[in-house]
Amino acid sequence: MAATDQPIAQPFDFLSEQLHTKQRGLWAQAWQRLLRNRLAVAAGVILLVIAAVSFAADVSRTVQRYDPTVPDFQATEQNPSWDHWLGTDTLGRDLWSRLLQGTLFSLKIGIGTQVIVLLIGVTIGMAAALAGRLSDTVLMWITDLAYAFPDLLAIILLRQVLLGRNWPIIGEGDPQIPGLNGVLLVTIIAISFVSWTTVARLVRGQMLSIKEQDYVTAARAMGASPWRVVRVHMLPNTLSAVIVSATFGIPLAIFAEATLGFIGLGVPPPNASLGSL
Repeated sequence: MAATDQPIAQPFDFLSEQLHTKQRGLWAQAWQRLLRNRLAVAAGVILLVIAAVSFAADVSRTVQRYDPTVPDFQATEQNPSWDHWLGTDTLGRDLWSRLLQGTLFSLKIGIGTQVIVLLIGVTIGMAAALAGRLSDTVLMWITDLAYAFPDLLAIILLRQVLLGRNWPIIGEGDPQIPGLNGVLLVTIIAISFVSWTTVARLVRGQMLSIKEQDYVTAARAMGASPWRVVRVHMLPNTLSAVIVSATFGIPLAIFAEATLGFIGLGVPPPNASLGSL
């Protein structure tokens, strides 16, 4: 029998295969891990549905059904029915429509607050970790000072100070009286003022740990600029901690807004908020 020729494996074939294999990026790997977590996917779908319904109600009467601010004294305190899915309040306003409006305001405040918190917290945390010992001391002293102030008291004081300003752009009618958009913006700024400290501390700790890693030292040795080292090698490796902090920060901001609404300092009536409901 004729012997068949068998290919001889080269000793470095496996290295060649690895070099030619397309490597997945950081975001692709994170997306794959997320999809494998069924609980996270289910929770994400539920949150997206709630957000979509709330934002759709702002532009479509099909979802909202009734104007949440207009009373109907002939339909006060009705039980849930086909016309009023959650019933009506003491002024005859549809509770389903008011719930959607309150949820929309809370989502705007929660997401808007976290955008500002991440911008401030990540910037200060990076500067404290990378700018030097003196800058680190000063920035952390400022962070500790902001962290030590009572949150609710700071929010109320800052909110009242800002509402005393003129709002010619975001006010409605008389610029001396801030409109709904002005109140929402002021509330976002006030809550952000007391919420960025946790993110700043978290990013600073992550940066101090990451900058001593071997891959960061290797990137510097290869001539990478400081900005490239931070942007490519350091900042992406803090994303997991920052994302977790943001997911906790959004409900905390919503809870703070609900607290303000409960004590009568939330969105102006007759608009609805989760706290006033």
